[in-house]
Amino acid sequence: ANIYPSKLSANIMFDNVLAKKIYAGSDIFLMPSLFEPCGLSQLISMRYGTIPIVRETGGLKDTVIPYNKFDGTGTGFGFKNYNAHELLETLKYSLSIYKDKKQWDQLIKNAMERKSSWTVAAKKYKKIYKQLISK
Repeated sequence: ANIYPSKLSANIMFDNVLAKKIYAGSDIFLMPSLFEPCGLSQLISMRYGTIPIVRETGGLKDTVIPYNKFDGTGTGFGFKNYNAHELLETLKYSLSIYKDKKQWDQLIKNAMERKSSWTVAAKKYKKIYKQLISK
């Protein structure tokens, strides 16, 4: 950041306004966590139309549906093992989809339309609860 201030910025702080601008101005959000019990960043990125690339662990695996180029479903990209090779291969695959504007636009639409509210979770919980008490 000191050497290339017009090309790189390092902000070691929390700034919600800046964070929203970064989410909104990005195409891809990398989140290669070793572990992640929940994760809000990938949900926020999808809301802004920024496509997440995540390591499939914990809440990241639960919330990011891998893109399927054959049927146009999915909300991002994931890789299983915690290593640079799989991250790189997943990034290369995502960039191949990025080059196809029609596919990428569909992926953005999928991500932005993903329902992440507590209303959805509560309905699922209620359904499971009813199944358990009816046994």
